[in-house]
Amino acid sequence: MTLHLHDTATRTTAPFTPVREGAVSLYVCGPTTQGAPHLGHLRTFLSFDVLVRWLERSGYQVAHVRNVTDIDDKILVKSAEAGAEWFAWSLRFEREFQDVLDRIGNRRPTYEPRATGHVPEMIELMQRLIERGHAYADGAGSVYFDVASLPAYGALTRQSLEDMQDAGEEMEPGKRDRRDFALWKAAKATEPETASWDTPFGRGRPGWHLECSAMSRKYLGETFDIHAGGLDLRFPHHENEQAQSHAAGYGFAQRWMHSGMVTVDGLKMGKSLDNFVTAADALGEHPAAAVRLALVGGHYRATIEYNTTAMREAETVWERFSATARRAAEQLQEDPIAAADAELRAVELPQEFVAAMDDDLSVPEALAVIHREQAALNTLLAARGGADGAQVAEGLGRLRAMLDVLGLDPLGEQWGGEAGAAGAEHAALDALISAQLTAREAARAEKDWARADALRDALTAAGIRIEDGQGGARWTLETRD
Repeated sequence: MTLHLHDTATRTTAPFTPVREGAVSLYVCGPTTQGAPHLGHLRTFLSFDVLVRWLERSGYQVAHVRNVTDIDDKILVKSAEAGAEWFAWSLRFEREFQDVLDRIGNRRPTYEPRATGHVPEMIELMQRLIERGHAYADGAGSVYFDVASLPAYGALTRQSLEDMQDAGEEMEPGKRDRRDFALWKAAKATEPETASWDTPFGRGRPGWHLECSAMSRKYLGETFDIHAGGLDLRFPHHENEQAQSHAAGYGFAQRWMHSGMVTVDGLKMGKSLDNFVTAADALGEHPAAAVRLALVGGHYRATIEYNTTAMREAETVWERFSATARRAAEQLQEDPIAAADAELRAVELPQEFVAAMDDDLSVPEALAVIHREQAALNTLLAARGGADGAQVAEGLGRLRAMLDVLGLDPLGEQWGGEAGAAGAEHAALDALISAQLTAREAARAEKDWARADALRDALTAAGIRIEDGQGGARWTLETRD
C-alpha cells in the first residue's frame, strides 16, 4: 500500500503524489502569539510533526513551513491592557511556544517566518489581486477581497455565498459587501505607530488571511503539496487563503489536512467553562512524553479527550514502553542513548505498522502493532536461561524505530535524559518491590499461602500489578481510574 492521505477539500482519502518527485512541501498554520500555548495548539503541531516524521521515514525530503502571526487585533489589545509594547508581547509568547514545543519533542520546521517580516510580499499580492479585479482599496488605507468576484469562493468548506449572509451586522465603512474580508487594515489612531507600515494604499497592517498566502508562495512556490492546520481554521481563514491565492492565479495547496479538536472532561475546551488547559498546566502535572502520547495516540482527524483517566493511561503506557526498552538495553549492555537516527531508519519496520501509517496516519492501529512488539520483547526478556541477544537486539530496534516515528523513542536524544532520571527512580522502586517479591516467593516455597497473598495484596493496594510467568514474577504500575 502506498501512502494515502485525507483531503479535507474533497473529503476523500487518496494516494499521495507530491508535486515534485521525492520531495514534499508542507505549510502549517502556526501560532498567533497573543497568549500562552494550550492543548489545542499542541494537538495540531504534534499531529503534523508525526506527518513530517512519517514522510521522512518514507524517504521524502520535506520542506516544512510554519508561520508566526506576530501582529493582529488581539495582540494589540492584550499588549495594551498589559502596558507592554506589542512586539515585546508577541516575542514573549513566540518564545514560550518554542520552548513548549521543544520540550514535547516537536521538531522545528524548515522555515518559521513571521508575518511582520513579509510586508513587501503582501503588498505585491494585493496589487496583483486589484489588477485582476478581485480586490479593492477603500481609499482610507484598507484593502478588501471581493468575494463575489470569485465564483469558486466557498469551495473548501462547500458553502455558497448565499449561505454566508451576515444578518443584522453593521457593515464596515469602505466595504462593498458585508462578506468581503480585509487583506489590509488601515492604521488606527488608537494603535501604536509601530504597528503599521506604509503601502501604496495607505498606512496600515496585515489582515490575518493575507500573510499565509504571501509566505507560502515565497517559501514553497505558487503550487505546493499540503496545507495543514487545526479544524477550527477551515472557515474563514483557510477558505480565504485559498480564495485569494486562486484569484491571484496560483495553484496553491493541492491537499488540505486538518487536525481534530480536544475536549476536556467531555466538553469543548474554553475559558468560560473553566476547563481551559494550557500547555504549562499539562506539562506541570504530567511527564512531557505522556502528554505527547496522549495527544498523538488518537487519529489526527478525530476529537480526543483529555482527562485524568486518559492521562493516567498515557503515563502507564509510556512507563511500560520505557521500562521494556531499558531492560532490553541493560541486557544487551548498551548505552541507552546510543542509536542515531540513521541507525533507527535502517531498521525494517513491521508491515502492519507501515500499512497503518500509510492509511492516513492511523496511529491507533500503529500503536496496536507497537504493543504487540513490546509484549514479544518482554517475553524474550523473561525467558528462562536468558534471552537470545540477537533476537533482543532486533526486537528493541523495531520497538524504538516505531516509537521514533511518533516522536517517542524512550532511549533517543529527546527522552534519554528523562529515561535516565526515570530509570534511577525505577531502579530504586524495582529494588524495593523485588525484595517483596523474593519474600513472597519464599513464602510460597514454604506453602505459607496467607503470607504470600498478604504480600501480593499489599503491592496491589499500592498500585503495583504482579504477573507470574515462567521466568518468575514481573511487576508494572497499574492504571487506575
